Amino acid sequence: MFTWNLVRKVMLKYFAESRWYTIIGATVFYAVTTWLMLFAAGETALVSQTDFIYWLAVTASTVGYGDLSPVTPAGKLVVALYVIPLGLSIFAMVVGRVAAWVSNQWQKGLLGMNQLDVQDHILVIGWNEHRTLLLLNLLLQEREAVPGKPDIVLCVKADIMNPMPGQVEFVRVESFNKDEDMDKACIGKASTILIDNPQDDVTMTTALYCSQRNPEAHQVAYFTDDALVPLLQQHCPKVECTPSVAVEMLAKAAFDPGSSMLHHDLLSVDEGQAQFSVEVPAGTAGFSVETLFVNLKRHHDAIFIGYAPGGAYKDMVVNPDLQTPVNAGDKLFYIADKRIANINWQAMGA
Repeated sequence: MFTWNLVRKVMLKYFAESRWYTIIGATVFYAVTTWLMLFAAGETALVSQTDFIYWLAVTASTVGYGDLSPVTPAGKLVVALYVIPLGLSIFAMVVGRVAAWVSNQWQKGLLGMNQLDVQDHILVIGWNEHRTLLLLNLLLQEREAVPGKPDIVLCVKADIMNPMPGQVEFVRVESFNKDEDMDKACIGKASTILIDNPQDDVTMTTALYCSQRNPEAHQVAYFTDDALVPLLQQHCPKVECTPSVAVEMLAKAAFDPGSSMLHHDLLSVDEGQAQFSVEVPAGTAGFSVETLFVNLKRHHDAIFIGYAPGGAYKDMVVNPDLQTPVNAGDKLFYIADKRIANINWQAMGA
């Protein structure tokens, strides 16, 4: 009785959780003992190195091709009473362990617990429920027209699961200002960082932290209170701030009916014309706004609306004079049915 209790405790200790080292050890023991028993039983056809490994794998996995089988009475008993029952047990352990590992990795991904390995991605920080879902959907649609199709990573503190598994990567953190947490989202390798939190103070501190961790990324922060925008830009002038314009839209729509629908249409990528941007590539000869306006409409059926000299968004010029020069490095903004993939820049200045 003492011996059986000891064996039972050992079995429970090492096999209850089906650790990989337990499975490997059991498999090696199973293979060695099987070979010894078959050798003792005189099964010479089964104990050769290659044939034995093949036959044992086929038998233990229940495939059973039947091209190799025991021929001696003792060999048949070994297979019936030892090889098949123990092989089935080990096979079930392997399948169960693999299934558990896959399930665990899937759950960790849904819960945002995995360490990501991405770069040049779009990092969305914050969770605003339906607004964030709309943002992610718009990003996914915009990404289809962009070369390389960058990964989209959602980083939140909220106790949620990945809202779009298979479409966006997901990370859950305790703090947006903690290196250990934000490294999971590869913040230092992101090309674009979008910050949208329900609390403006969290947006402010997160923007300051992101500017310090990744000063080269294009960073956009959304604020409900416009008063915080100058404060952030004083410390981080490269951050593009997008304050709420709901009140302005109400006032504009009161005197110019349809204005709110017009702006919604220009911002949406799935409802008619939309607004896009493109940078004039280096080496392109300069041209005037007049030739750009005419040729952009003639060759691409798009409307030029403004530009940022040298890519400086703070110096944005909307509806510039026709004689205004446009040079390489300027950021152009236009309205079109879809993003223009390949602009013939030589034709723009013709």
